[in-house]
Amino acid sequence: MDKPYRSATRLLRAGRPQRGWVNTPVTRASTYVFDSVQDWRDTRSRRDQERLPSYGARGTDSTHALEDALVELEAGYRAKLYPTGQAAIATVLLAYLGAGDHVLITDAVYEPVRRFCAEHLSRLGIAYTYYRPDGVGIEALIRPETRMIYAESPGSLTYEMPDLPALAELARTHDCWLAVDNTWASGLLYKPLTLGADISILAATKYLGGHADVMMGAVITNSRAWNAVERATVDLGQTVGADDAYLVLRGIRTLPLRLAQHARAALRVADFLLGRPEVARVLCPALPGDPSHTLWQRDCSGANGLLTVEFVSSVSEDDAERLIDSLRLFGIGASWGGFESLVIPVRLAAARSLPDPVPRGAMLRLHVGLEDPDDLIADLEQAFAKLSLSSRSL
Repeated sequence: MDKPYRSATRLLRAGRPQRGWVNTPVTRASTYVFDSVQDWRDTRSRRDQERLPSYGARGTDSTHALEDALVELEAGYRAKLYPTGQAAIATVLLAYLGAGDHVLITDAVYEPVRRFCAEHLSRLGIAYTYYRPDGVGIEALIRPETRMIYAESPGSLTYEMPDLPALAELARTHDCWLAVDNTWASGLLYKPLTLGADISILAATKYLGGHADVMMGAVITNSRAWNAVERATVDLGQTVGADDAYLVLRGIRTLPLRLAQHARAALRVADFLLGRPEVARVLCPALPGDPSHTLWQRDCSGANGLLTVEFVSSVSEDDAERLIDSLRLFGIGASWGGFESLVIPVRLAAARSLPDPVPRGAMLRLHVGLEDPDDLIADLEQAFAKLSLSSRSL
C-alpha cells in the first residue's frame, strides 16, 4: 500500500478539480437554474444533508473548493465559510446553545467574543463562565446545564494551552460539545478534531489568506456536530464571495512554507529579546521556558510568528508604547498572519476576567513577518536604544 502524502503535498492538491485547471476558476453566481420542478424539489429536499448547487448563498464551485481544502487541512467532516472569524465564532455559539444552557469559555478567548457573550448570550438567556486558559480547575465549573466547552489553543496574547485530549474526555463525560479556536495553528500545526474536539474554528483572515487582503472565517466539524452548524449558517445568512474564497484557497498552497519561515524568524527575534535587560520574558509555546512548552511539543508540529514580550518592572506601559512608536518595520495593527510584521501594546487586565496568577509587567505583542529577521532585530535594537536614551533624560 502506498504511503499517504504529507500535509504540504496534500494542500497543493486539496480543493482542485479532478482534471483540467490547476486552480479552481472563480465562480461568481447567485441564481442556479434547474431543468424541472421535480429537479428543483429534489435538490431542496437533499441540500441540508448533501452539498448540491442550489443558490449562491449555499455555495459555489469557489467556496466548495475552499471548504474541501479546509476539511483536508483539519481532517474534518464538512466545513462552512463566514465573512469574518468573529462571525464564525458567533454562529457556533448560537448553533449549539439555547436559553437555559451554560457554556464554559477560556479566559484567553479572542477579545470581541467577550462582548458577544455579555451583550448577546446574556440577552438570550445563555449563561457563561470563564475558566483558566490552561484548563486547571475546569471540571469544578461544569453544571448540569453546561452544553459546551469553548477553548482557544494556544490562547490569545499569552498562548496558554489546555490539555485538549483531557478536555475532550471531560466533554464526552458530561455530554458537552468541545469547540476550539484553532486560528493560531491555522489548521496545519495543531489538529483539534484529531485530538477529540467536535468543532474547529479558524480566522482565515490570518495565515490561511496570508497576504492581509481578505477577511474570512471558517468552521470545520466532525460528523456528529455538522447538522447544527449547517442549519445555523443558513438561517443566519452567512456566506462569502467567490473572489475571497479564491484568495484564501490560493494562500493555503503556500501555508507550510510561510508558517515555517514565520516561526524561524520569530525564534530568532525571541532569542534577541531574551538577551535584552529590559525584557523579563517572551511568551511563545515553542520556547523551552514557556509553561505550555511540553503540551506544544506533544500536540503541535510547529509554531508561527506571534510573540508577546513582557518587560521588567522598571519599564512602564508608557515606556513600552514609546518603544512601539520608535519601530520602523513593525506596523501598529491589530491583526496578524499576513506577510508583514506588526506590533500592539497589551493591557492584559482589560482582556481577562479572572485574576492572573502570574505578576505581569508592561507587555506588547509582536507578529514577526517575512522580512529578513536581521532587519527586524536591528529595528528593535534602535527602538531599545531610543527608549534607553529617553529614560536617562527623565
